[in-house]
Amino acid sequence: MSRRGKYIAIEGWEASGKSTQARLLADRLDAVLTREPGGTDLGVAIRGLLLGNGPEPTQRAEALLFAADRAQHLAEVVEPALSEGRDVITDRSYGSTLAYQGHGRGQPIDELMRLAEWASGGLLPDLVVLLTVPADTADRRLGEERDRMEREDTDFAARVIEGFAALADADPDRWVVVDGTGSIEEVAERVASAVGAK
Repeated sequence: MSRRGKYIAIEGWEASGKSTQARLLADRLDAVLTREPGGTDLGVAIRGLLLGNGPEPTQRAEALLFAADRAQHLAEVVEPALSEGRDVITDRSYGSTLAYQGHGRGQPIDELMRLAEWASGGLLPDLVVLLTVPADTADRRLGEERDRMEREDTDFAARVIEGFAALADADPDRWVVVDGTGSIEEVAERVASAVGAK
């Protein structure tokens, strides 16, 4: 029987280095690199609705749009790659829904988790790497050009950051916390060590 690939998500607050570290890890593992939202053609359109300057969705609509992106993403990209024995590295996954829409927006975590499981057909990442950086460091990295989420206030940021920490604490078998400060190369080595890819 052929090997099933490993599914790894990179999570964290804005400007924590997720996208860079996801790309570097995918290169190291020769894995499929993808992202949520925006890993499919439909996802790109949904990402524009969620993060662009158009009409602002209600909190429930926001959660449902992320779920729609996830359903398409899992069916079109993640599941086929895993079935072919490829590893998959995703920049964000269900953890962001729980941290942003749950802890950040105050939506019920248990309902969001049921939605995430339903949208993904029960397929969750085997491992979630949470990159942590101080909020002021992230703010400096963001600069002036910011999307809808990046423009949220510091209270929202604090709730999301605390939410990610709570998620990691609650599921230590799936989540691993990695210090995202230091050089890109230093963080890449920590991530590789955390996923056993040294």
